[in-house]
Amino acid sequence: MSLLQTSVYPPSTLRSSPSLSCTAAPPIASSHRVPSISNSFVALESSSLKTVNSISSAKNNRRKGVVGKVRSSLDTAGATVGQVTEVTKDTFWPIVNAAGDKTVVLDMYTQWCGPCKVIAPKFQELSEKYLDVVFLKLDCNQENKPLAKELGIRVVPTFKILKHNKIVKEVTGAKYDDLVAAIDAVRAT
Repeated sequence: MSLLQTSVYPPSTLRSSPSLSCTAAPPIASSHRVPSISNSFVALESSSLKTVNSISSAKNNRRKGVVGKVRSSLDTAGATVGQVTEVTKDTFWPIVNAAGDKTVVLDMYTQWCGPCKVIAPKFQELSEKYLDVVFLKLDCNQENKPLAKELGIRVVPTFKILKHNKIVKEVTGAKYDDLVAAIDAVRAT
């Protein structure tokens, strides 16, 4: 079985909620053409990430072949490349898992931290510069304390750099040059 299968779903089975079952219809081989069923949708089923991304209606695909904007699993998880995404204890790991082999940089901060506020605009600039890196920020408040503890936070700001779901580098303090060097080192691997 391939990692990517194409399936045709009637419109009544497609919902925008994350509870959409990937097994609602039997898969067809990806080399088959989409039948000319009006108002049906083609969806990509990824067995490795278990995400379903709608491409476009079969009516339009019938004329042009299967074309359209395919949303990545990272988009589905809620992160956007080119900007900093705020995460919580509930959203952090799904976004990191969806990033796959991309480098992930997490800014762990608090609302009351002066150095955190100073480096925040520079962190945003980095997210716009490194489009192959996912930039996240976590407010280490009481609600997110379990995740902060799991990640081993001791001081704020702390930047954790992850690759393949593992922390590979850490920069503590608002040290911009150290952060850039660490990101570059991890991207090079």
